[in-house]
Amino acid sequence: MYIHKKGYGVISTVIIIAAIIVAAVFLLIPLKWLQIAIAAFCSVIVVWAFTFFRVPTNRTTTIEENAVVSAADGEVVVIEEVEETEYFHDKRIQVSIFMSAYNVHVNWFPMNGVVSYYKYHPGKKLFAINPKSSELNERNTLVVKDDQGREVLFRQIAGVMARRIICHVDKGATAKVGEEFGLIRFGSRVDFFLPIDSEVKVKIGDKVKGKISVIAKL
Repeated sequence: MYIHKKGYGVISTVIIIAAIIVAAVFLLIPLKWLQIAIAAFCSVIVVWAFTFFRVPTNRTTTIEENAVVSAADGEVVVIEEVEETEYFHDKRIQVSIFMSAYNVHVNWFPMNGVVSYYKYHPGKKLFAINPKSSELNERNTLVVKDDQGREVLFRQIAGVMARRIICHVDKGATAKVGEEFGLIRFGSRVDFFLPIDSEVKVKIGDKVKGKISVIAKL
């Protein structure tokens, strides 16, 4: 495991603020129990900042024919047939993964191919678990086309705590399953829009791991 480079600035800021708070408390508040309590709380926040930006290095990417592998860690909260209105304009199977503030927040490509579409959408900061967040929240939409011409759309969606969505790729980039393509800071969601004849391999409530769990078979 290592710390993502995008977390260096945030972690440094958290450490500095925590140190200032602890120093002020020990100087200005004589109550020993309160000093200890505040110092412990600040320590927890610092540890959380480190764990949020952790990147696991001990995962082996699942390589299976026709598989769509999870792009994120989290819980499956939506599986339904929907009308996809941004790119396909037809019926698709939507599978949504909710990422809590305690999950790894790196995002990985779910399949091999080429990025055939990419678009950033400014938007709101609704709770990411809200079904409307897929359409109304700040988000990045990507589509990957494989060598058979099959396409899967997936979205990085901001939530109440997510302050920034990071995507390292653009249209035309090569997608390799298990390679990082982005990061979402602080609680969020990833939606998949799959061909209607896909065989979904997860169910509501399942805990999935990025690079490992198979979401569906095309």
